[in-house]
Amino acid sequence: MKTQQLQSVAVIGLGSMGMGAAKSCIKAGLDVYGIDLNTDALTELQQAGAKGISHNCADFAHELDSILLLVVNARQAKAILFDNQLAETLKPGTAVMVSATISADDAKLIEAELIKYNLIMLDAPVSGGAAKANIGEMTIMASGSDEAFEKLQPVLDATAGKVYKIGNEIGMGATVKIIHQLLAGVHIAAGAEAMALAARANIPLDLMYDVVTNAAGNSWMFENRMKHVVDGDYTPTSMVDIFVKDLGLVADTAQGLKFPLPLASAALNMFTSASNAGYGQEDDSAVIKIFNGIELPKKEK
Repeated sequence: MKTQQLQSVAVIGLGSMGMGAAKSCIKAGLDVYGIDLNTDALTELQQAGAKGISHNCADFAHELDSILLLVVNARQAKAILFDNQLAETLKPGTAVMVSATISADDAKLIEAELIKYNLIMLDAPVSGGAAKANIGEMTIMASGSDEAFEKLQPVLDATAGKVYKIGNEIGMGATVKIIHQLLAGVHIAAGAEAMALAARANIPLDLMYDVVTNAAGNSWMFENRMKHVVDGDYTPTSMVDIFVKDLGLVADTAQGLKFPLPLASAALNMFTSASNAGYGQEDDSAVIKIFNGIELPKKEK
């Protein structure tokens, strides 16, 4: 029997990616409910055409066919679903798309709890940043049952440019995202190190940035994040502390597999040092600030 087409989705977490995902769902014709603690974010989504907004998803629980959870970590996901008793108020059969970057073990624990309430889970971390979220072209690396994929297809269609079906086992999507974050964190750290060396050598950073972005040493993360350094603008879209968390997940995953990760370990130490120095809430490109004896560009006023 074909799963009934879903029509409504609550997007929980209207940060840089959640807002874009929610607006993409509105553009796709879904009934979108926005949930966040930030009143300004709720107002913005309401003006974009949201069906409803609230600080508490339980207000709309009986209206929902699906949940898209775009929060920071597993602790927040568990608190929303279980501590705040959302799971028990949702209709049986509601699909819960967990898109936070979490460990495979946490993904499995969340699934085990959701099953108690006859809820369906898709382990579906995302990538692409705010820019891709705003145009509905995130990359989603998902694992779960065929039923979960089928039920959430309208949400996936609305928010993703590419969906990778990793497998049926919850936790596989989370693991792929963690491996991806290894690369992302190392690329940012290496980019910061290169730009810091350029600064020490008195090479103008805008020139260094232009050379690298037109040569073989470029990467998506270098091009995106080192532009923040050139502009002297560390307004966060992804914070230093996010990579302390994500590279910590990388380290825990490797430890569980008894697998050495020398580059990821060095990058984790760099981000941890940046957080310890007081830069944790700044953009993750602020990891460059751990290097002493260099002058960095200042943001134009």
